This record gives sequence, structure tokens and C-alpha cells, in this order.
Amino acid sequence: MFAVYAAEPNPDDPLAGLVIGERPEPEVPQGWVAVHTTAASLNMHDLWTLRGVGLKPEQYPMILGGDATGRLTDGTDVVVYPLIGDPGWSGDETLDPRRTLLTEKHQGAFADVLVVPERNVLPVPPGMSTVVASVFGTAWLTAYRMLFTKSGLQPGQTMLVQGASGGVSTALVQLGAAAGMTVWVTGRTPAKRELAKRLGAHATFEPGARLPGRADAVFESVGQATWAHSMRSVRPGGAVICCGATSGPAPSADLQRLFFLQVRVEGSTMGTRQELADLLSFVANAGITPEVGLTLPMDRALEGFRAMRDGETAGKIVFTR
Repeated sequence: MFAVYAAEPNPDDPLAGLVIGERPEPEVPQGWVAVHTTAASLNMHDLWTLRGVGLKPEQYPMILGGDATGRLTDGTDVVVYPLIGDPGWSGDETLDPRRTLLTEKHQGAFADVLVVPERNVLPVPPGMSTVVASVFGTAWLTAYRMLFTKSGLQPGQTMLVQGASGGVSTALVQLGAAAGMTVWVTGRTPAKRELAKRLGAHATFEPGARLPGRADAVFESVGQATWAHSMRSVRPGGAVICCGATSGPAPSADLQRLFFLQVRVEGSTMGTRQELADLLSFVANAGITPEVGLTLPMDRALEGFRAMRDGETAGKIVFTR
């Protein structure tokens, strides 16, 4: 079958290991289903896989792609939940010590057919396109959990999103605006800040800029480049919610400010299947249209990977079959 896969890890030149070609048809174990892919969206995690992060050399070749929509053999259009846990686990899937994501242990979604457990598919909401529905599994689910499960924010409070144009950041802007928050955003370029305004941000700022006041919660996915500003920008008793560190680890946790101002710093990873179902309902009911910056047929996936690697993203990158 057709597939986009990492043939081998390459830390220095990740795209050198990207192959667009053929892979064997997957087997479908009992309790699992075959999903015939219609659209799949790109995540930074796919670049990490190409670099060799989180996988051993013997796990390659690995089909890439964690987020997808597809069609079951009975014709049902479904959204894929990309976190696969231990069948015996109950409760919050993100806390399962044996959990894994697609492309870590199991082959991914950039292919004609994806195989996942039956519980890992949810119906596409009525009226939602498969391209739009394909973006929710990782970045949007991460943003939803950060905002609605972790932050404790209430409508009318102020949130600061560090970094204006990535998948998690654009999702946070759109979700926060729809939920009635006052949304502030930082962005490196005028174009990125303008994108944030178009998506619903109430004010935008250059990185590190002095803000009109302090935010009730700050949302971090950047790390080293923005952490000091995040800690300066949160109010006493406020929260910094972190889901990543794309620019590297923070050089200092700023512990004195953390304990003296009683700032709550909390990590957030992905989300539960129920949170994905809630996210799909919220987006459909609120009439939110996720920002899709680039849509390409899957056989042109290299162009999408280059755009992500070079930071030329404005929302999500989606591949279609």
C-alpha cells in the first residue's frame, strides 16, 4: 500500500530519511479496525520521529502520522484517537505508564490504511469535513486539555499564548476566544501576530514585550525562548501550563518567583478519549473552523514536512488521499 514513512533515523538531516513509497498491507488483530485514510495532519512529533527521538533504530521503518480521519469498512467516517493504551488500564489514558502514540510502537496514519483498536475511533460530527476533523487528535486535543482541564480559567479571565502560529497555539487562540477568555498572544513576525488577531486574539505582542497587565494563565509550548517572559507575565496565584519546549529546556525554573508569587506550574500531555469527544462537540457547537494553513495530497508530503521544519506554518498542515 502507499505510505509516507521514516526509513531510518537521521538527527542532523531528518528529511533525508523520509520515503514516499510502498509498505506491506497491515494485518487487523481481533478488537482492532482498519481505517481507510481520507485526511491526516502533520505534527512536530513526526519530525522528531525522523530525527530518531523516542524510537530505537530497530523500530524503523515507521509509517508517520498520528492524526487522521478515515472510513471504516461499513462506510462510517471516523476521527482517530492517536493514544493507544494498555487494554487493562482504566481512568485517564494520559497517565497510563504503558501508553504509546501512533508512530511510536504502532504504524501511523500517512498511508492508505491505518489499523487501531476499536475504541480509538470516534464518528466525525455531522457537517464537519474530513480535512477539518483530521486536525484534532494531537495539537487541538492538547490545547483543549491545557485550557479546559488544567488551567482553571473562567470566561472573562486573561490568557497569554506564547507563540502565535503553531498548531497548539492557534488552537488555544480559537478555543479561548470561543470560551469567552481575553486572549493575548506573542508572535515573532507581524504576519504571525496578524494571524492570531484574525483567529480571535484580543491583543498581540512581540516576544518578551511588556504587557498591559499580568495574565491569569500562560500557555507554554516554546520553552527556553519564552519561559522567563512567561514567569514574569503571570499574576500572583496564576498558572503556567506547559505542553512542550520546542526551543529547548528553560535555563531557569525561576523558583524564587514561583514560590513567592505562588505560581502554579503544571504539565499537560495530549488528552483523553472523552476529552477528544468533548472537543469535537465544542468545536461543532461553537462553529469554530480550525486554521488549516496548507493542504496537500499525501504524495507531496515532503513539501509539508519542509514547511514545518522551516517554521513556515500558519495553523495545521493536512495531507489528503
